[in-house]
Amino acid sequence: MHKMKIEIWSDVMCPFCYIGKRRFEKSLEHSPYKDMVEIEWKSFQLNPYLQTDPSLNIDEYLAQHKGIDLAQAKALNAQVTQMAAQEGLVYNFDKSIVANSFRAHVLTHYAKAFGKQNDVEEFLFRSYFTEGKNIDDLEVLKDIADKVGLSADDFEKTLQEGRLDDEVKMDIHEARQLGIQGVPFFVYNRRFGVSGAQPIEVFEKTLEKAVTEWKANNSTFEIEQSEEAPSCGPEGCD
Repeated sequence: MHKMKIEIWSDVMCPFCYIGKRRFEKSLEHSPYKDMVEIEWKSFQLNPYLQTDPSLNIDEYLAQHKGIDLAQAKALNAQVTQMAAQEGLVYNFDKSIVANSFRAHVLTHYAKAFGKQNDVEEFLFRSYFTEGKNIDDLEVLKDIADKVGLSADDFEKTLQEGRLDDEVKMDIHEARQLGIQGVPFFVYNRRFGVSGAQPIEVFEKTLEKAVTEWKANNSTFEIEQSEEAPSCGPEGCD
């Protein structure tokens, strides 16, 4: 059966992207349209020039990045941790490692051909936010590949040869063309966009609208949001 595509622009280091992933999944859980959609994860880099620094945790990075003191950074991250907990997610910012996400995006692209993107995304988010693993570290990425049943060695080769680098860059370029300035950003059938970690109802309504129209075959692009929802942009998260 031909399926309607939902594309999700996301970055592993974006705390609202993991929260958005959960809310989006919950919106699909009991949906009558669940089997009508296919999901594709797209790459976005909040800070493409970030140097991976295992000695720096997220609280310290946020303080530096936003020019605030450590106590304020911890307070902001505590709020996000609480929001994540409501979705059943555990965030350990004090042990999360600041890392450039480009290689993690290469793994997501590698997984695409095998239908394992969603599994890889889940492991990447968990590694970063919960387990305090360095998602720029080759061994960590190979371990994730292995866990989802992909060839860790073939992935390593792909990474070293830069085979999928252009695909990651293409996603980032495409986001710019669509006017996407922050993530998560969910695009339904290239027709409707949901910006940020919106409430579950927004995802549900957008899915219904998109599927109904997909069946009827229309196409212009508009952004759906009930309120300003939290998302992350190049200037930081808000």
